[in-house]
Amino acid sequence: MFSTIQRLSRTAALSAGLLLVATSCDDFLEVDSRSRIRPDDYYSTAGQAQAAVDGLYSSLRIVQNGTGYGEAIWVTLELMTMHATSLGQSFNNNQIINQSIDPANPFFSSVWNSAYSGIGAANLAITRIPTIEMPESQRQILLGQAHFIRAYLYNLLVRLYGDVPLLTEPITGPGPNLYPARSPVADVYALIISDLQTAEVAGLPVVDRTGRISQSAVKALLADVYLTTAGYPMQVRENYQKAADKAAEVIDAGNYPLFTDYLSLHSNATKNQGEFILQAQYANGIATNAISPLVVPYFAGVSAYNDEFGALIPTEEFYNTYEPGDLRAQEGQFYFSRAQGFDRTSNSPKTNTVQFNRHALYKYFHLESALNRNFSSDENWTLIRMPEVMLIYAEAINEASAATPKAYAQINAIRSRAKLPALSGLSKDAFREAVWKERYHELAYENKAYFDIQRTRKTYDVVNNRFVDVVGFKAEVGPAFQEKYLLWGIPSAERNNNKELTQNPNW
Repeated sequence: MFSTIQRLSRTAALSAGLLLVATSCDDFLEVDSRSRIRPDDYYSTAGQAQAAVDGLYSSLRIVQNGTGYGEAIWVTLELMTMHATSLGQSFNNNQIINQSIDPANPFFSSVWNSAYSGIGAANLAITRIPTIEMPESQRQILLGQAHFIRAYLYNLLVRLYGDVPLLTEPITGPGPNLYPARSPVADVYALIISDLQTAEVAGLPVVDRTGRISQSAVKALLADVYLTTAGYPMQVRENYQKAADKAAEVIDAGNYPLFTDYLSLHSNATKNQGEFILQAQYANGIATNAISPLVVPYFAGVSAYNDEFGALIPTEEFYNTYEPGDLRAQEGQFYFSRAQGFDRTSNSPKTNTVQFNRHALYKYFHLESALNRNFSSDENWTLIRMPEVMLIYAEAINEASAATPKAYAQINAIRSRAKLPALSGLSKDAFREAVWKERYHELAYENKAYFDIQRTRKTYDVVNNRFVDVVGFKAEVGPAFQEKYLLWGIPSAERNNNKELTQNPNW
């Protein structure tokens, strides 16, 4: 049995495989297998370098990886916030809810393996592209994308596992990196920030509407990283101002207008448009996912999906925290409690209405595939959208100094779309909690809440509509939150094969 790092060494020649060949908006989703070509031979032309970087984009789909029936990493991250439950048959999902999971669980190894595979491919691109003859502007753009994707993957790893091995060069055989020890969180974040700063000045387009990384995406992720490192465990408080400054650059450019309706958040017609700064790309027949069937109540009978998993169902207690009149909480906006029945035999809607007896996530209900048996779910997975950047600015500037008129303008624009009254005149503490609540309500189930818990050490007490210390708090689902769940366990398979890897506390 080989560890992930050993597999990267054994399969270095495979890094040229599974490439997304970019000739148009859709074509860079296509798979082009070149697994028999050695990297030394493959990295010799500008076209090959372009194809290699295109291949890195598959790593942006990492949280959509499935580990079993009704399971996906993005579901795992939401179940750990204690504001959702799983009504399907997944044993692993129930272990997450009950906090009885162990480091051998496939959830933990899936992220670790996928992230380091992507990092290995990015390292190879960053190492080899500078040696290839091509226009310098093209070289910098390719390198900018590679640095961004490496930063994105390390940002996921460091938040989930804490100290992690820090690899920045290809592993081609025996050497010190074959069995790497864990590097301190501070060193990992230093690389992440450096990578993003490199990408920021690489000549990437300010805006890209085809699914590629833009300068705005780089700035947005950098703002998020600064906000994260200002909180736990780093607590570099001066990074609040850096987060606000970087978010302000995206805000002031005015390139990502908010959608006028919430349906645009899960419609094929609006992929990569409007407020979407960066999405992981999917296209029917090329790359699909189970986002929509995972959120449909268990065997509800309202879609053409072969399975309706019921894997991620909001708690009613969380749903009830939306303010009276909030458009997002109204039927068919972010949530739905009923839908027209669907006959899979005739592939057509029925006349009956199915009542769920609870609220499910309409936010991810993909109409294009749900009502057509000929299509799999291919809605894009959103990594960064404009409301998050707006709320990063509002929170960060409040922490750095005070809530400014510009900070109020950000949160109030989001509230205005939700048909809620504007906020004003709040204390520093009250404004902080108002932003946190808005993050929970606007970015609901978008894989933001668990990371907010980590960096603030607070969670949303939805019954009493307040924020409390997360450790020891019993939310509406599962037992009281254990401190060890602020990090994931280092995968058992990795530790078995690499004795240099220590385990996180209490795992």
